[in-house]
Amino acid sequence: MSMVSLPGLKDLIESISRERNLPRLAVQAAIREALLKGYERYRRAQNIERKQFDEDYFDNFEVELDIDDEGFRVLSTKTIVEEVSNTDHQISLDEVQQVAPEAQLGDSVVLDVTPDQGEFGRMAAMQTKQVLAQKLRDQQRQMVQEEFQDLEGTVLQARVLRFERQSVILAVSSTFGQPEVEAELPKREQLPNDNYRANATFKVYLKKVSQGQQRGPQLLVSRADAGLVVYLFANEVPEIEDEVVRIVAVAREANPPSRYVGPRTKIAVDTLDRDVDPVGACIGARGSRIQVVVNELRGEKIDVIRWSPDPATYIANALSPARVDEVRLMDPETRQTHVLVAEDQLSLAIGKEGQNVRLAARLTGWKIDIKDKAKYDHAAEDAKFIEARAKYQQEQEERELAEELAEFEDEDNQTEELEEESFDLNDDE
Repeated sequence: MSMVSLPGLKDLIESISRERNLPRLAVQAAIREALLKGYERYRRAQNIERKQFDEDYFDNFEVELDIDDEGFRVLSTKTIVEEVSNTDHQISLDEVQQVAPEAQLGDSVVLDVTPDQGEFGRMAAMQTKQVLAQKLRDQQRQMVQEEFQDLEGTVLQARVLRFERQSVILAVSSTFGQPEVEAELPKREQLPNDNYRANATFKVYLKKVSQGQQRGPQLLVSRADAGLVVYLFANEVPEIEDEVVRIVAVAREANPPSRYVGPRTKIAVDTLDRDVDPVGACIGARGSRIQVVVNELRGEKIDVIRWSPDPATYIANALSPARVDEVRLMDPETRQTHVLVAEDQLSLAIGKEGQNVRLAARLTGWKIDIKDKAKYDHAAEDAKFIEARAKYQQEQEERELAEELAEFEDEDNQTEELEEESFDLNDDE
């Protein structure tokens, strides 16, 4: 069998495998695909018999690598026919039976169609080189996807590489000893207090592993996701890792709408062990545990509060550090509540530019309206809510009635259509 020589093939496979952290078999597969594209380019340049080649014309061709002798062959699978109409895909029965008398029509044979060493051509070699680079990139993307897919939602150590527009490009690795992979930290996922200088290290939350063949990093990481706070507490508080203390909910505002308001997080914790204080466990002796988390988040303010199955208690806790006098659950169905505080607690309960009450509402899932206890009129507020509730119920009933009428009309139309079809069938008979 003829062969096109590729001096240094073995060393090339080894070096690519080592530099790109790809298995040798994956590199060999990429080289075979690239050489097949190069052969296709050679054939198109030759334009044998002046024919046009369809996209799937070369599907019955394959490249065989000879690693030891450092070369390759091109093989073609052909179907045995009586009369040949396409020499690339077919071969005559008479020709095959000269060497294999037992051959029959419809059988397939594999033939060596390797071009001569000098015929492969410079253009075909260039095509091979371009396709090989693309195939190797595809192989790397596939490996990154497989390596990091199961790590979505976890925290990785990252190192700053460079800056692209407003994004920071980081280097992350999945396991010890594995080569680093690039990840993107977009502007919206950055913390305002972080200093992203070259080679600075951060803990990042792996938010998404992208699929497809897009250029650039496949990994999207975050410093602003609530998952990072959960990880940091779980890593710092043994009671959380041992599942004695559980994190029930987290509300985080890492990038506040105003630059005059700093990042802040509220985290609700609970325990089934009566002898354990879940808030104290997260804060630690003299604040030692929570200070580690705060330092990692570059000074972000963190409120740890006790979760409660009682909504009123939970809401009062969520508004910490403000002191709440009364929580009135005005409408449990629409989850609206009035929280009464003393006049000197109003600004603390609301927070700078409404941040405290906004986070408390997100943490509890209730719409919270802060009221001055001294000016609050219980009877008037109750009357307003009764009126609003009645109006809401009336609108709800009207919507339900309209939906029922629409469904009835649809059923009526379907019945009429069935009757018309039945009538038409009777007429045909």
